[in-house]
Amino acid sequence: MSVREKIGQLFCVRPDALSSGQNGLKVVDDDVRRQLSNYPVGGFVFFSQNIRSPEQVRRLMQDLSSVTRIPPLFAVDEEGGSVARFANSSAYDIANPGNMRKIGRTNDTQNAYEAGKYIGGYLKELGFTLDFAPVADVSTNPNNTVIGNRAFSNDPEIAAEMVAAAVEGFRSSNIACTLKHFPGHGNTSGDTHAGAASTEKTWEEMLGCEILPFRAGIDAGADAVMMAHIHTPNATSDGLPSSLSPQMTGRLRRELGFDGLIITDSLSMGAITRVYPESDEAAMAAFYAGADMLLMPRNLTKAFDMMVWAVEENILPISRVDESVRRILLFKQKYGLI
Repeated sequence: MSVREKIGQLFCVRPDALSSGQNGLKVVDDDVRRQLSNYPVGGFVFFSQNIRSPEQVRRLMQDLSSVTRIPPLFAVDEEGGSVARFANSSAYDIANPGNMRKIGRTNDTQNAYEAGKYIGGYLKELGFTLDFAPVADVSTNPNNTVIGNRAFSNDPEIAAEMVAAAVEGFRSSNIACTLKHFPGHGNTSGDTHAGAASTEKTWEEMLGCEILPFRAGIDAGADAVMMAHIHTPNATSDGLPSSLSPQMTGRLRRELGFDGLIITDSLSMGAITRVYPESDEAAMAAFYAGADMLLMPRNLTKAFDMMVWAVEENILPISRVDESVRRILLFKQKYGLI
């Protein structure tokens, strides 16, 4: 693999990132092909703006896959409830399983299992490899506006049981799933889409609450964990959001023993761009912190080119790049992409 191919594997972006000024890319044209040839990213995440019809989505996937030597993974946020790109699309006859709080309140883990199996089943048929679900947050703060009923419960034990069952459901459909948003967004009052958010809990307090569903999901075989952009001033000392914090990523690897993919939350969210307006700075910081895949930097070409330059100038060790690329390729091999 060339350096550019290796760096490319680290990025998961919206198809729109390959088209200047186009919001909601639905068709691959020659300009997009040229851009993808120069910036051979490792994955794509689809949003509702990329969806017009089943045939259009299939063609978009096929055309994006035909350009690069290493097939990309296709990801989507399909949680159920309000966050469901396909179940909430009028172009598809897919029933929405409802929000996870409703399922959690049944106190029956079989319902969480069936939800994961059902969502995973139709995503598999649609050609996706990775779902950015289930939400493993514990919704303990009633003022939290971003998690709310996306979480299974405000009880960590119930949330942990439900998350583990949902992971098993996804696995039964041969779809990779993602625990989010580590180390737990449910106790915050801010929204990282717009700006900073934080929790005042210590790590020890988090171990008894927020971390329980993540530990359960990891034990159940989740392939990926998404890092939140939340600040944890009483759990880490580096002053960085969790997605850019080597201390928090290190805890996920060492204390929880997670050896799968670590993916950032979107690097174009306000919590990152307001502090790190340059895409290359945020991408480099997240990668140095231990992320494997960098999700949706504000400016793909700038972030990509900076990381290539850093490798070529021996600022970013190629061994560190190889570590994440190896993990990504093993993931792709596991799910039959390569």
